[in-house]
Formats: sequence, C-alpha cells, structure tokens
Amino acid sequence: MGATVATVLVARTAASWARSFVDVFIYVYILLIFAYILTSWFRLPYSVWLSRIQRFLYDVCDPYLRLFRRVLPPLGPVDLSPMVAVLLLYLVKRVLDALIGRLD
Repeated sequence: MGATVATVLVARTAASWARSFVDVFIYVYILLIFAYILTSWFRLPYSVWLSRIQRFLYDVCDPYLRLFRRVLPPLGPVDLSPMVAVLLLYLVKRVLDALIGRLD
C-alpha cells in the first residue's frame, strides 16, 4: 500500500510540474510574439544590441507565424497571423491543462 501512495504522489507532482512548464512556456512564447510585433511596427535606431534582439525575435517567432501566413489571405497591410497564432497557443494551453488535470 505504501508503494502505491508514493507512486500517486510522484504522478501528481509530475503532472503539476508538467502543467506549470507548459503554462510558462506558452506564456513566454506569446510574450515573444508580442515583442516581435512591436519591434516590427516601430523603426528602432541602429544598435548592435537592438539588431541582435530583433534578429532573435525573428528567428524564434517567424517560423511559427509563417505557418499561418500561408493559410490566411492577405488583407492589405494588416497581418492577422500573430492574432491567430496567439489564439491557437491559448487553445493548446487550455487543452493541455484539461488533459493534465485529468491526471491529478
């Protein structure tokens, strides 16, 4: 009986840790997408550090956003791919939270 209680505690701890990891990962990625959007709207003065930050944001966010740009039709200067990408990330977070919540 003692082994099953320990196993249940380990499983709940692992599920709790997995839920926290997924939540933080998705929230950080959403923040990176928002930073990418903001840096694309404003023309920043040239700086080596700003250039590196913009390049990092481009390298991290653009491959994911490109998936939606292929599917969504262009609406002139308006790019809806970040909004759809953030909504999808939020939905994935909710689904994973529900699935991990069933393990608790």
